[in-house]
Amino acid sequence: MNNAKKTSHRLGFKTGESIVYPAHGVGEIVAIEEQVVAGCTLELFVISFEKDKMTLRVPTAKAASVGMRKIAEDTLVDKALETLTGRARVKRTMWSRRAQEYEAKINSGDLISIAEVVRDLHRSETQPEQSYSERQLYEAAIDRIVREIAAVNGGTDTEAMRIVETALAQSPRRPAKKAANEEEASEELEDEAA
Repeated sequence: MNNAKKTSHRLGFKTGESIVYPAHGVGEIVAIEEQVVAGCTLELFVISFEKDKMTLRVPTAKAASVGMRKIAEDTLVDKALETLTGRARVKRTMWSRRAQEYEAKINSGDLISIAEVVRDLHRSETQPEQSYSERQLYEAAIDRIVREIAAVNGGTDTEAMRIVETALAQSPRRPAKKAANEEEASEELEDEAA
């Protein structure tokens, strides 16, 4: 590999700018450089994910197709926070299918989709514990949304987490016992209808 030439901006992105890479979340473009790989010259965004201690090199020509984007505007963050205050919408499908859908939403890089995962998997103290896989998906989603809100606000992850927790506290939650009874009753009705 051979560094040929460096530039500071390309395709609307510039060095020092925070971006969102769907599969990894918020990162920072630390350089835009040309490298010769197998005799071909490639122009690359060099993206650092500080928290994950990872550096990613993305060909500039592939940035759009992989979904790399600028961090969200304030209005999109407000819409995501509003999503968190809504009622959880959990489909009545097998957990494995729902888990795949949640994972796809997290890896889409779309802030609203990630907020939906956080909203749907959030559990208050009065609700039953999450399974291990639910917890893993919830933590991945909350990490993504917190890091992007922190980047947008120029604050810390802790400050962003407080904002997310405040929004989640405003969402309507059914008490666990009542929710379980309602679910059993609706299943009985479905069985009688069948």
